[in-house]
Amino acid sequence: MSRLPVVVVLAEEDVALARRIGAALTDASVHGLASRVVSADRSFEKVSDHLQSLFASGTPLIVVAAVGIIIRALAGRLSDKQNEPPVVAVSASGQSVIPLLGGHRGANDLARSIAETLNVKAAITTAGDERYHIALDSPPDGLTLHNPQHYRAFVASMIAGSSVQVPADNAWLNEAKLPLASDGDLKISVTHEVCQGTETHLVYNPKVLYVGVGCERGVSTDELEALVQSVFEEHRLAKQSVAGLFSIDVKADEYAVLSLAKKWDLQTRFFDAKRLERETSRLANPSDIVYREVGCHGVAEGAALAASGVDGQLIVTKKKSERATVAVALSPQPLATELSGRRRGRLWVVGIGPGDSQARTHEVETALRSSDVWVGYSLYLDLVDDLKTSQDIHSYSLGEETDRVKAAIALAADGRDVSLVCSGDAGIYAMAALVYEVMDAMPNAERAFVEPRVLPGVSALQTAAARAGAPIGHDFCAISLSDLLTPREVIRRRVRHAAEGDFVTAFYNPVSMKRKALFDESMDVLRNERPADTPVIIARSLGRVDESVSVTTLETIHSSQIDMLTIVLVGSSTSKALELEGVLSVYTPRGYANKNTDSAQNG
Repeated sequence: MSRLPVVVVLAEEDVALARRIGAALTDASVHGLASRVVSADRSFEKVSDHLQSLFASGTPLIVVAAVGIIIRALAGRLSDKQNEPPVVAVSASGQSVIPLLGGHRGANDLARSIAETLNVKAAITTAGDERYHIALDSPPDGLTLHNPQHYRAFVASMIAGSSVQVPADNAWLNEAKLPLASDGDLKISVTHEVCQGTETHLVYNPKVLYVGVGCERGVSTDELEALVQSVFEEHRLAKQSVAGLFSIDVKADEYAVLSLAKKWDLQTRFFDAKRLERETSRLANPSDIVYREVGCHGVAEGAALAASGVDGQLIVTKKKSERATVAVALSPQPLATELSGRRRGRLWVVGIGPGDSQARTHEVETALRSSDVWVGYSLYLDLVDDLKTSQDIHSYSLGEETDRVKAAIALAADGRDVSLVCSGDAGIYAMAALVYEVMDAMPNAERAFVEPRVLPGVSALQTAAARAGAPIGHDFCAISLSDLLTPREVIRRRVRHAAEGDFVTAFYNPVSMKRKALFDESMDVLRNERPADTPVIIARSLGRVDESVSVTTLETIHSSQIDMLTIVLVGSSTSKALELEGVLSVYTPRGYANKNTDSAQNG
């Protein structure tokens, strides 16, 4: 388990039990149902939604609740048992501890730990764990079961009485209670070489291979992959034994290297020339030409050796294609700690929608839970507090947009996974454009270590439109009236063009304490082009407790009716107001009705 577990409770009287469990699990946080629990670390509104969100993000779950509640909540999410996180049910009395899901991905061990804390017995039902004290389909970190499809038949044979041969030097296998015999009918192998395995032969691949690569700038992915693939085939090396892909830091943004890592599902790490040069005495093929180019005598061999550690040895010396090189080092022990070398950090620029947790996308929630760090305006960070587990928080005030973006980029460049939190949609009047602007001005050597990704959210424009009906059913545009970053004459020109083009127009930042006249001036421009009864939507504090949405007309709208927390949508000349259940809704027809009428007449 790489993530800290979360203890979920549905009643205040269960918090003490949850705290006891959490304290035994390195201070796991306690999440409580908002309507019934007041003393939890985090609150949530809906049980199913919250459990599904945590489960989807890979968070180990301990739920103090009836098993049926958990099953009904997660049933629709059960698709891949190899990747599901541990889920453990604990009865409110603390007498029952049941690993429900992910038994061989940590749930059984988690249940045992909880049961020991509560002085009860965990209800573990998986045959291997119960009988042999080992989960053969869930090896320790650093080992991968190559042929999981044969696991059930293999265990069934053991239960039927077959004995098993295991490597003498593997503590994990020898410390279990397997029916061992040097001439057993069954066999377990641990090897970094290709071996397919059968129903009587389980094969484990240890993470002991360190692949170093070098290449010319712009080498094709096909060339690099073909070179690495040929080396693995020639030397019968197992891909599942690869601990990672390594190179010099100037290749941190090399598309071919990153593409190969993604295709083979490998982590990447990078070393500077000074670190690689320290491996010169161990290189099989030191090169003065390479030294003159990049400052070290070998990239592929040097990176493989630097990554594999002082006990690593080259088992494949440098192999070359026209524009790339590869070498492979072997470590005597599987990877047990974090890979050495510099990591590329991920920067998720996330849009959290209007503020209502129900309007956040699953993708955004997963990124927030997965991040090491959150960066953002303090109010926006408060709006996602229910998703917080162990993240570092970097909070900023309004007006510090550039500072928060630079901080987020710097944290990502340091190898951390960072969420830059924005309201609405991250790419609409938010931080996404500024992220790319700042990165554009950075030296390539630094921005190469930042992997930005913009995750969309529900914008204020979309939310206001949805609350009011369907005003943006036809062409529309958005204009910010803030003149802090855009000259007023540019804003005026855009308003004139929007009016002439008859676009439904959303006005962001319509007023401020000192800026009201520009809004009234913009309305006058629209009045010259549109009917006086054109509907206007005034939406304030969307997604928050004091939300309000009202409909007025272009004739009567005035800056005195709005404030800094408002977005205003002005309809086009064809937009209409419709009273439904005593409330005005707004829609802008796209012409389907006319088209259908014409079709009927033509027919």
